Amino acid sequence: MISIPLSFVVSLILCLILVRMIRHGAAEFGLFPLLVGVFAVQATVAGLSWDVGWQPARLIQPVLAAVLPALSFAAFDRLRHHDRPRPLWPHLLPAVAIALFVAFWRLPIDVALFVICMGYGIALLVVARHGPSALSAVRFSDERTAYHALLAVAALLIITAAVDAVISIDLFLGNGDRARTLLMAAKLVWLGVAGYAATAAGDSRPETETEAGAETRPAGEAAPTGEEDTSEADAAVVGRIEALMAERQLYRDPDLTLERLARRAGIPARQISAALNRVHGRNVSQIVNEYRVRDAQRRLKETDEPVTVVMLEAGFGTKSNFNREFLRVTGMTPSAYRRAGGATASA
Repeated sequence: MISIPLSFVVSLILCLILVRMIRHGAAEFGLFPLLVGVFAVQATVAGLSWDVGWQPARLIQPVLAAVLPALSFAAFDRLRHHDRPRPLWPHLLPAVAIALFVAFWRLPIDVALFVICMGYGIALLVVARHGPSALSAVRFSDERTAYHALLAVAALLIITAAVDAVISIDLFLGNGDRARTLLMAAKLVWLGVAGYAATAAGDSRPETETEAGAETRPAGEAAPTGEEDTSEADAAVVGRIEALMAERQLYRDPDLTLERLARRAGIPARQISAALNRVHGRNVSQIVNEYRVRDAQRRLKETDEPVTVVMLEAGFGTKSNFNREFLRVTGMTPSAYRRAGGATASA
């Protein structure tokens, strides 16, 4: 019976994920197709090194191991700055340094890879510290998924750094029998996270909004500044957002992101997020979804539209998110709310 090494199976699955992403429009995924492609190459090179015994592959492995953490951070960083992506080349410098070590001085490679993985893992955790609203270029309906993917990748990078350290110690103290087992386990973890991150990126990043679709603040209305009293500035921001929701019904846009909302309001995204948190005690995504739920409540009570149509018209993109947010706001499922004639559980 022919046995295919796990590394090549991993590479094949990642290639299938990559093909799916390309068919759905690679531009919408940002750097995630490139990230999945590098994952696939890494799995192939690992198989050539450990399963086939091809020596040149062991020279390529450290360089790819330095590219993956940097590219992972850059891919998620693009979910924070959709319209103004930061340049990618600074994140390639660690890989260049590792390549030079491979060519001229191999002794510090293990330590350098540990620092790179641990450093980028901690950097992602710093981004995650600001909550899902930090991913301002992600659809509000997909914030939770993208945020969980970010946390998973951050944890994986830190775990990878620890695994690399253990493997290095095992190779130094023994014959490396446990190193192969640890490496194979790491491949499976990489596969799971790569697929999860690709799925999260799939629907979380809308296409770039054109300037023609953007709106500006009313003439004569200035954006709040830090020089004003905080409560007054917060009230001005909240008033502006409420006006846009009521008059323009921006919540009905399923591709609405914090970045788009900030552009429409003419107020920095971070200022909107902070003001709504201070005034309402909830994040922007929750508040936008509350507008959507209220719209859905009205439609469920006053029309005979199917629940799916109500969901889409209110601005929700997925049924799971619609049901979860409707239950959070009303204490009931949409179907139960319609059967009750519009009476909420709290009433």
